[in-house]
Amino acid sequence: MFEEVFPTRSGPPNRFCPNFRVGVEPRAENSTALQARYNLRMKADEIALAEMFRKDARSCLNKYLPRIVRCLELLGEEEIWWRPNAASNAAGNIVLHLCGNVRQWIISGLGEVKDVRERDKEFAEQGPIARQALIARLKDTVEEACKIIDKIPVTTFSHEFDIQGYRVTGLSAVTSVYEHFAYHAGQIIYLTKLKGGEDLRFTHLPSYKPKP
Repeated sequence: MFEEVFPTRSGPPNRFCPNFRVGVEPRAENSTALQARYNLRMKADEIALAEMFRKDARSCLNKYLPRIVRCLELLGEEEIWWRPNAASNAAGNIVLHLCGNVRQWIISGLGEVKDVRERDKEFAEQGPIARQALIARLKDTVEEACKIIDKIPVTTFSHEFDIQGYRVTGLSAVTSVYEHFAYHAGQIIYLTKLKGGEDLRFTHLPSYKPKP
């Protein structure tokens, strides 16, 4: 779409922002000018809304990540791979699935790292994969995805991408990921409660009394 060629360091380029490369800090003099030029096409309130969305997306991922980690810490190594029945997945499978989804849609889809996902293997795995290995993989994946969400130009949210056979905007891709992440976090929490039989106390409501 854009024909300009900018000087860059090593790393895969992003087709919507030639100066943005995943895992590489762009040159300050080019990055600032490029972002400013793209922002000229957007109204101030649109940019503000996009930045709010960026913040909320990170917040959602970082809200549920520690809850999943806590569940994995409470479950025994064998319990992580326990399935209620043949039609259900173990917590370990769900963690692998979340890593695959976040990597495919954010890290590969928006960050343009090569897509190497093998989705069926996420559900076929029966373990054991050590608890700490699962936790490290999930944390690393979420951290990498959040860096990409942080760095992509706000205009990327309105561009279209081909991800997993779908044609979606960047905004839809990010929304899909954090909605999917929260959904499966709930499943892991439920599995943990089934095995432990205790309230995990993840919900802390603010003190509130309705006005008379």
